[in-house]
Amino acid sequence: MFGLFKKKTELEKLQEQYKKLQKEAFDLSKSNRQKSDAKLKEADDVAKKIDELKASS
Repeated sequence: MFGLFKKKTELEKLQEQYKKLQKEAFDLSKSNRQKSDAKLKEADDVAKKIDELKASS
């Protein structure tokens, strides 16, 4: 309840986006391999941003 209005940090936003992209890639892997690979590439890019943020902290 108290965290209701708490703003998400940049790291939390990126981690959420990474999870979403991984799920989309998994779902697409069953039907369209090229789109799945594209989503995995996007997720990898987000993971690199997460690593950069963790390294700078």
